[in-house]
Amino acid sequence: QLQASGGGLVQTGGSLRLSCPASGGTFSRYTLVWFRQAPGKERKFVAGIRYNGYTYYDDSVKGRFTISRANAKNTVYLEMSSLRPEDTAVYYCAASSSVILSNLRSHAAYNSWGQGTQVTVSS
Repeated sequence: QLQASGGGLVQTGGSLRLSCPASGGTFSRYTLVWFRQAPGKERKFVAGIRYNGYTYYDDSVKGRFTISRANAKNTVYLEMSSLRPEDTAVYYCAASSSVILSNLRSHAAYNSWGQGTQVTVSS
């Protein structure tokens, strides 16, 4: 089970840190990802981190967002800085022990999702 938290209302240029603790399974083996979904739009990949620490980002957030994991705490984080109004969305974390690299950015590859957390960036 996953539960995202840390969202909120922030001004353009601000920062937020999202957290997603997980329970069950062998956390260190999971690929962990963050997706986001804006109103009326489909869920889109934001960032991912593999069991070996390799990270992947959507081009829209590269250089501004950082994904990390703390295996000892069974938690994945998303540090977001230089936030823009277009970052406004509900952010979801997800995990998979079997996703292959070519499917990393596909929401259909994950069957374990956390409750989302709302991020709103005002202009």
